Amino acid sequence: MSMFIYRPPSPVNVTITQLRSNSATVSWDLPEGDGVIGYAISQQRQDGQMQRFIREVNTTATRSCVLWDLAEDADYVIQVQSIGLGGEGPASKRLHFRTLRRTDRLPGSGNGTSPQGDITMEGLDTGRRLQTGEMVIVVAVLLMWAAVIALFCKQYDIIKDNDSNNSKEKAKPSSEHSSPERPAGGGLLRSKKKSPSVNIIEV
Repeated sequence: MSMFIYRPPSPVNVTITQLRSNSATVSWDLPEGDGVIGYAISQQRQDGQMQRFIREVNTTATRSCVLWDLAEDADYVIQVQSIGLGGEGPASKRLHFRTLRRTDRLPGSGNGTSPQGDITMEGLDTGRRLQTGEMVIVVAVLLMWAAVIALFCKQYDIIKDNDSNNSKEKAKPSSEHSSPERPAGGGLLRSKKKSPSVNIIEV
């Protein structure tokens, strides 16, 4: 009597998440979870310099695995297999991904990668946002002080002009407010009486 050996089907929806410069997370789904006791991952650099096999058994709920010690800015190809009581099932479709540079920003979600970036780059972006916010506050404070100084200078000019006008009014001669002087001797000429004229006729 022949025994039926169960081999699980190949994983589906194999994707790369948390892509960074030196690590990535591979996740997958199983169309049928019964009888699966582990998984096997084949990881290979596309230039052929390194090949790695990851195998884990006695786990039934695991649907992801972190790939460590990856080369920066390198191309990799992975395949995932489910392990059942009867051995390994067929491998999934080949999935290609490329690690980031340390200075790279997050790429778009292409080739099965998700839009999540490197922790180092996220920290730098947060620092830049904080620096930008501080600069905005400093500029606003400087503008406010400039407005206060300009208003003070304007008020000072107005007060200075008022003081100058008051000084000019005080400096006017007092003769404008006094009665005009009489010409010297004028009164005497007007009050002088004519003397009588005497004619003497000799015979």
